[in-house]
This record gives sequence, structure tokens and C-alpha cells, in this order.
Amino acid sequence: MKVDTLVDAFARNMGIYRLYTWLLSKEVKSGPKPRHLGVILDGNRRWAQAHDYPKWMGYTFGAEKVERLLDWCLDYGVRTLTLYALSTENLSRPRDELDAIFKVIEDKLTKLATDGTVHRHRVRVKSLGDLSLVPETIRKKMLYLEKVTAGYDRLYLNIALAYGGRMEIVDAVRRVAQDVARGAMDPSSIDEETFAGYLFTSQLPDPDPDLIIRTSGEVRLSGFLLWQSAYSELVFMDVYWPGFRKMDFLRAIRTYQRRQRRFGR
Repeated sequence: MKVDTLVDAFARNMGIYRLYTWLLSKEVKSGPKPRHLGVILDGNRRWAQAHDYPKWMGYTFGAEKVERLLDWCLDYGVRTLTLYALSTENLSRPRDELDAIFKVIEDKLTKLATDGTVHRHRVRVKSLGDLSLVPETIRKKMLYLEKVTAGYDRLYLNIALAYGGRMEIVDAVRRVAQDVARGAMDPSSIDEETFAGYLFTSQLPDPDPDLIIRTSGEVRLSGFLLWQSAYSELVFMDVYWPGFRKMDFLRAIRTYQRRQRRFGR
């Protein structure tokens, strides 16, 4: 931890960031990597304010950082990446701010569909959430991405849009109740595995995140994958999302590697 503190304090002035990142990379590559990584992309507005930018620009820089994160996951063998991009609570923000967020999301979905990275690396894209709550342009682009990447399987990229963990669970309960009511399911047969099959993540090879990272210094999940995160390792980082570095990514994975995962046993 002392080394980490020294690096943060002197990396820019002493030029040791690359060396330290290289050493971290060697350490991380020799250990187990999370199969499913969840990231709560928090702190975009505060980063913008700290850099004297309009608030909406934080989302633009944050979206660019997502592209780097995707590259890092491909480099280090993370098979599933789930991003908490827009919660149902976020939808109550001022209209002008929401319009800026929607514009950034739409632009990035367009880029994902056209820049070749997704197809070259066989990235399967899926949305988690209620797409009826976002503009039609975003909904159409998201559904198009899901369609054209449906056959890919190197990395599963899930984008949580208009998502809430409680909403997901309530939706699953409602659909279970409907199946029971029409006689398609015996209530006595319902167990955890059965219920998990009704969640948004049911089609993933690794539906439960091994590691969840939240940026911005906040220490809570804010409704992110509430069912799936029961045994996730949690890492809270005191850095705003647009300022998230490869070094931070590697530190989080190193923290994951140093923990003993007993799953209650």
C-alpha cells in the first residue's frame, strides 16, 4: 500500500507510472483473473467539475475510458464485462443533463457497431434494463448491436441502461408468477437456479460477477446486480471514472487475487 501511495504522489513528476504499471501487469498475469467483472461508472460529473468542464463533458470522457477498459479486459482474459451506465434513478436528473447523457450513449453505440473492434474481437453486446425508458434511437441501436453480435463469444459486454437491481428482481418475480398462474411451473420446483433463469443475466456463461469495481469513492452498490453480487468481491476506488487508469484496473484485479474466496464455506 505504501508503494501505491508513493506512485500516486510522484508518478507524473518522476515518470515511474509506466514502470509500475508494467510490474503490476506481470504480477496480475501470473494469478487468477475474474471471469466476470462488473464496473459502476461513477464520478463523471464530479470529474468534469474538478477540471472546470461543463458537467456533461464528464460523460464524454467517461465513455472514452470505457473503450480503454474494453481493451484491458481483452488483454487480461476477462470474459464478461458488465457496465452500470445508467440507473433507473439517473432518469430523474434534469432534462438537459439527460439529453447530454443520451447523446453520449447513442454516439458510443454507433461507434461500437461501426469501428470494427467489436467484430474483430468477437464481442457479444447485450443490454440489461428496461429499454422502453430510453429514447427510441438508443433502443434501436442497442437492439441492432445485440442482433449483429449474437454469434460472438470471446467477450460478453453487458451495458446496464435504465437498470435497477430491485426492478430486475421484481420483474423476475412477476414472470415467475405468470408461469405459475398458467400452469407452466410448479411452485414447489422453484429454487435459486430456477429464479436466476428469469434474470437479465440468465444467458451469460458467468452470470455472477467475481469482482465489482466502483469508482468515485462511494462505498455502496446502488442497486447494481443485487442478486448476482451475493458473493462478488467488492473494490471501491477513490478515483472518478474518467480518471480511471490501467494502473487502477490492475490494482483492483490484484486485490481480487489476494482475497480468499470461500463462498460462505
